[in-house]
Amino acid sequence: MSTVEERLAKVERDLEAIKRDKLAANSKLGWLEKVRGTFKGDPDFEEIVRLGKEPREKESSEGI
Repeated sequence: MSTVEERLAKVERDLEAIKRDKLAANSKLGWLEKVRGTFKGDPDFEEIVRLGKEPREKESSEGI
């Protein structure tokens, strides 16, 4: 049977392994994956998108 100290040491090792795995997984994500969804529901960002679309929609409707 394990002592409390042995069990705690194993938990600490396992936690460090989980942290390492998470850091490794995060570093593999591209910058877009890291920021995706950051502005969801942000009214200021929605306004920026709307203002950015206006000239493009105007150009496409005019056939430019």
